[in-house]
Amino acid sequence: MLFKFGPRPQVELAVHISEKLSPVLTLYRAAGFDTAAQIVERIYAYEGAGHSVGLHSAVAERATVLGLTLPVARVIVDQAHCIATGGSFDNGLPFSLSMGCGTWGKNNFSDNMNYRHYLNITRVSRPIPERVPSEQEIFGTLFDRFGAK
Repeated sequence: MLFKFGPRPQVELAVHISEKLSPVLTLYRAAGFDTAAQIVERIYAYEGAGHSVGLHSAVAERATVLGLTLPVARVIVDQAHCIATGGSFDNGLPFSLSMGCGTWGKNNFSDNMNYRHYLNITRVSRPIPERVPSEQEIFGTLFDRFGAK
């Protein structure tokens, strides 16, 4: 076992934060949820962006916060992360041993890879009544936040 104690986690210690395919575990201490989310964000800036994050919390809104602020395709809530991320009968994710990480992780999809990714699907497209959204409908939130053109 390797123990590293210090006042703050250092992302530069790549051996500690990198993915491990061995029985080694890295633990970080955080003063609270916001600090923990910042630590995870720094780790994902180094490695793991797009994969998933696990959360055990009595505050349901924290899952939404993580989903909106971290570069992750899956937020695993109140489940054993190592099992749930690959799909389960009780979490709605398709079973997979290969999880796409989206453009965050330089992949072309962010799904749990499954049989649907190997299907050739033909779509028949016919004209429908046109509905063109306004710029406000598309970019309204951004305009409100950062100002219009």
